[in-house]
Amino acid sequence: MGNFLTGKAVAVTGAGRGIGRAVALAAAAEGAGVVVNDYGVSVDGGSPSSEIAEAVVKEIEAAGGRAVAVADDISTMAGGQRVVDSALSAFGRLDGVVCVAGILRERMLFNMTEDEWDPVIATHLKGTFTVFRAASAVLRAQRSGTLIGFTSGSHQGSYSQANYSAAKGGIISLVRSAALGMHKYGVTANAVAPVARTRMSAGVPMELAEIGEPEDVAALVVYLLSERAREAGVTGQVYTVAGPKIAVWAQPRELRSAFAEGGAWTPERIAEVLPGSVGVDPMPLLPPG
Repeated sequence: MGNFLTGKAVAVTGAGRGIGRAVALAAAAEGAGVVVNDYGVSVDGGSPSSEIAEAVVKEIEAAGGRAVAVADDISTMAGGQRVVDSALSAFGRLDGVVCVAGILRERMLFNMTEDEWDPVIATHLKGTFTVFRAASAVLRAQRSGTLIGFTSGSHQGSYSQANYSAAKGGIISLVRSAALGMHKYGVTANAVAPVARTRMSAGVPMELAEIGEPEDVAALVVYLLSERAREAGVTGQVYTVAGPKIAVWAQPRELRSAFAEGGAWTPERIAEVLPGSVGVDPMPLLPPG
């Protein structure tokens, strides 16, 4: 076992499989007490089972670590609160939360139903909020700690997962808001956009040129949870990790601007000025032409 997180307690959602499991195991191996949260559902959010989280706890304990299982649905406020309360009850403290839990319900936008939209937004975006909300109250009081959300390169847009893409874009804005609002309390917030082989990535209808393993992602998360990251002032960032590659995404910013003569625009004047002066920022995923 290492000592990167010795004495800390962290909670990880979606920790029963894939990246969440790898994060939970890595955090425990580095000395943290870990709350393993997983509702134990299938990729589409059905068939919950508490055995998934309990199995990871057994793995951690067998390796000499400390962990407790929480099989709550974090898309509810009560579920998010219980994840945080479980850390306080089991370990007497909370130093960080990592929100990995997510589901997929793929459908083209023109065919997507409310039942395909709402659960995806609830699990990814609201599920990150409920845990952040409960954790931030604890971390604010102790004036230290880390919030980590999981996004995706799909925040750029998606051909057939508008629900997932919207949720992942929302998580980035939530993380940036947390970084701004919690900075004066000594709390950091960052997002991770992983590219790794999991049961969710198995359904991607294209070959990914850059992809790694869940353990690659876990190493980055352990760093972000550590005092080393806090001392380096790492907050409000979005990082991609894909095997041996780590990259940081740009912060949103204006690219170009134009100003109306006389202070007012008309549609006709915009049609004359915008294409040449302001222009567009091409979408990376949109075919040219």
